[in-house]
Amino acid sequence: MAGGTIHQHLEAAQHARSAGQRDVARKHLEAVLAIDSEEPSARNLLGVDALERQDAGASADHFEIACRREPDNRGHWINLATARRMLGNAAAEEAALEKALTLDQTDLLALIRLAELYERQGRSAKAADRWRAVIQLSSHIEDPSPEFLAIVERAKNAVREEKRQLATAVADALDAELSEASVRDRRRMQAASDAWLGKRAIYANHCEGLHYPFLPADEFFDREHFTWLEQLEAATAVVIEELKAVLATPDVGLVPYISMPEGMPANKWSELDKSLDWGALHLWKEGERNDAVCARVPRTAALLESLPLPRISGRAPNAFFSILKAGAHIPPHTGVTNVRSVVHLPLIVPAGCAFRVGGETRSWRVGEAFVFDDTIEHEAWNRSNEDRAVLIIDTWNPHLSEHERAMIRRLYEAADRQRLG
Repeated sequence: MAGGTIHQHLEAAQHARSAGQRDVARKHLEAVLAIDSEEPSARNLLGVDALERQDAGASADHFEIACRREPDNRGHWINLATARRMLGNAAAEEAALEKALTLDQTDLLALIRLAELYERQGRSAKAADRWRAVIQLSSHIEDPSPEFLAIVERAKNAVREEKRQLATAVADALDAELSEASVRDRRRMQAASDAWLGKRAIYANHCEGLHYPFLPADEFFDREHFTWLEQLEAATAVVIEELKAVLATPDVGLVPYISMPEGMPANKWSELDKSLDWGALHLWKEGERNDAVCARVPRTAALLESLPLPRISGRAPNAFFSILKAGAHIPPHTGVTNVRSVVHLPLIVPAGCAFRVGGETRSWRVGEAFVFDDTIEHEAWNRSNEDRAVLIIDTWNPHLSEHERAMIRRLYEAADRQRLG
């Protein structure tokens, strides 16, 4: 093999390897080293040859020289990691793979090898981090091979299992604390941990009208803000009795809750437009008392009069019986303004009815009122064969001071005078 240039010997070595003549290829590579003892391509190929011969020690020596000579070559570092793996040197393997990733954080092979290394070491959280990166990068690969798809499925299983283990660890750690926490603290901590674990989303306010800033964006308000809820709940039987009497009459007086102007383009409300699938019987609407309806349910009307409801001419209060027909669905939507909160007093609730606000879904329970922020996305459904009835009442957002409420009234009054003037 005397004579010839480095390039000629490397080319001849590649041809010989392709032809299966490994001994010939090795002699050409040794000829290269006689010219340049650290020539990186020759060292890398000799390292591969040593790997194929299961000589991990020689292979690691060759790859280390190649990495020292060409430190920016990711392939050398990954090959070195393979040799170190065969030698059982996990720390050195990890260092080589991390070096490959410092050159390119999207190196799939390095990520997969690191994930596998961490799994062998029982470091499931670190393995899951690398598997997550593999999953993310896999979405950019067109026409992946069945072998790669199997790797991606393995990655997904590992991430799912790590998430399950984390959720279990968090639940175990918080179990005693949550059992001693107040209703408010328990609910908030549970929502925080669920969001952190990816089990739910945290929703923000979206107001179609006035957005009053810096108020807490709470899906369901704490009961302690509304001391009069017990008074409302205590009247449940009376309210149900009066509502059922009205519903038994030939002319109930329900109107569609959704009634869009003619010519409105199709939207999420189209299916409910002018439909009694979601019907309303208004006792108060936009600050106007419906005397005819109130006369039909006098004790319910008197109850409403006794509650601290907002009084804004032309706007509030609003109070109505909401009737959701069997099989009906109110699509996800948000309300007008977060200066108000909305009260539900469940009256007639067949099985299969539920209500979602943001990331929390609740089943209505007859006589158990709750208050929510309707500027956070919410929806409702009735998957039963019977109609569902709820008394809905607007009230103030409990985080507003009395002075703020007065200023809000002035704001609306001024705006309405300007529009009507």
